[in-house]
Amino acid sequence: MKDFIRSIASLPRRQKQIVLVLMDICVLPLMMWLAYAVRLARPNVQVMQGLDAWYIYVGVIGILIFALLGIYRAIVRSFNEDYLLRILIGTFIQIVALYTIKKLNVAFIPMSIPLMYGFMLFSYMWWSRAVIRYATLKTFAKKQSRKRVAIYGAGLAGQQIAAALNRSDDYLPVCFIDDKRSLQGQSLSGLKIYSPKKAQAKLGKFGIEEVLLAMPSVGRTRKKELIESFDVADVKIMELPGVTQLVDGQVQVSDIREVDIIDLLGRDPVPPKPELLEKNIKDKVVMVTGAGGSIGSELCRQIVKHQPKMLVLFEMSEFALYSIDRELQASGVHVVPVLGSVTNQSKLERILQQYAIQTVYHAAAYKHVPLVEVNPFEGIYNTSIGTQRSVDAAVAQEIETFVLISTDKAVRPTNIMGASKRMAELYCQGLASTNPHTQISIVRFGNVLGSSGSVVPLFKKQISKGGPVTVTHPEVTRYFMTIPEAAQLVIQAGAMGNGGDVFLLDMGEPVKIVDLAKQMIRLSGFKHIDDKGIGDIAIQFTGLRPGEKMYEELLIDSNNVEKTDHERILKSFESYTEFDDIKSVYIDLIKLCEYDNKQGKQIVLQGILKRYVAGYSSGC
Repeated sequence: MKDFIRSIASLPRRQKQIVLVLMDICVLPLMMWLAYAVRLARPNVQVMQGLDAWYIYVGVIGILIFALLGIYRAIVRSFNEDYLLRILIGTFIQIVALYTIKKLNVAFIPMSIPLMYGFMLFSYMWWSRAVIRYATLKTFAKKQSRKRVAIYGAGLAGQQIAAALNRSDDYLPVCFIDDKRSLQGQSLSGLKIYSPKKAQAKLGKFGIEEVLLAMPSVGRTRKKELIESFDVADVKIMELPGVTQLVDGQVQVSDIREVDIIDLLGRDPVPPKPELLEKNIKDKVVMVTGAGGSIGSELCRQIVKHQPKMLVLFEMSEFALYSIDRELQASGVHVVPVLGSVTNQSKLERILQQYAIQTVYHAAAYKHVPLVEVNPFEGIYNTSIGTQRSVDAAVAQEIETFVLISTDKAVRPTNIMGASKRMAELYCQGLASTNPHTQISIVRFGNVLGSSGSVVPLFKKQISKGGPVTVTHPEVTRYFMTIPEAAQLVIQAGAMGNGGDVFLLDMGEPVKIVDLAKQMIRLSGFKHIDDKGIGDIAIQFTGLRPGEKMYEELLIDSNNVEKTDHERILKSFESYTEFDDIKSVYIDLIKLCEYDNKQGKQIVLQGILKRYVAGYSSGC
């Protein structure tokens, strides 16, 4: 039987439609005869007396009506309410047609026959499709057993996802877990509700493979506690996304996703201040350099939410510019993509003047430490000189606000990437000291999760391949923040500047990279291989890369820091180089990068960086 079903199911779509039509054209006349036979309680009856070849009319007209309603275009395995409604409408039309035939005396049709035929026809169409769907699903059902799932949260979301899981082929809900004592010990949707403590003891007994967090509105801090409570259990943690998914009242199996790593690292985000978000954006012409990068693209997404008059995307990479431009076209904001390099000052000035730009967020920079370390002059040219030419262009065109996005790697850097950023900061600070028309601010923060320079995408790829997960050193520590939160804070910090300010984003507590790796392995449903060789995925230490620091810092001078009106933004008062001095240094840097091909230029670069960048120590 299964072979027959498989052979039918494997037919081309058109042939399967023909099979259904042939089946129905044979059964519809049979339904009409059955209606007469039941009414007269005998099989030997005259059907639709007066209408010769009635069976052809009943079969063909019935098929045509159902075909016009799309019954044969629909996929039977998607049997749903819409499909049933179409069958109901088709049945009603045929009932009306039979009463019309009776009224016109075309054939003898007793008064009860149309209703009886309609009931039988609807039942046949309904049950035949249901049986086909059931047989097909059972035939092609996956051989492996369904994953046994415990649902944490017996609220509305938990109930909805339990119902969805019961209908799925992949998951089997086994029990609920809930903190409310009034619910513990009760049953809901046929599933018993356990306390978290009792559930821990039952997970292995029930063979539960996954715990699904069905609490969309819970904060990160609480979610972190819940996830960590299952550290000793050999289960994978999954979750439903945000509370907005419940707006339509229906949670689906497809809504289930892996827990985001930020839920184990970050704090609950502080709501942004609308007045700060809008100050330099609303009804203004804004430009973002490096608009296609991780930070630049998120800045653009946040900016369009606050109704700028125009957003200019300035980007060197054609594909990156194409991607963010296409994404933002549906925002309703006038978006202008510009392909160009921030080292081209004349083009920058032309664009700033042409579009009458008022606010610039300068995110263009190289960010990969090892790559910049072996390409030091390109790093200096793009990041340091690119910033110099960008801010010079902004000042020359009397732009209102210029915000430099910097990094914690600029603090006592041990690599060219960090040193290039600190040189960019020094130029902005020096230029700001001359009191130009343009308000120049610097915003410094650490790693953002999911950026192109973050370890998170690398770890995910390594875990998906079964490991090993590579970590440079067991003690390497970094600050982390989500890209959206960082972008919002950058915008708000820039709005608080007075000129030459250095703002620091509160990144929370630093995180050991090896702990991050272990948590990501854990969230993927695996265990890292411990000292005894027990586990699934190995963590391999590769040694510090050239220029890499063990710890990152956000402050050059921790004594000169003050709070701002925003609890996640600090203001630092740092020493800087006078503008005339830093300007002459940049003349030397430009000569080194653009013109000087002599041997020993790296030594000259080293000397410049060691002299002007506090704490710099590296070998390029």
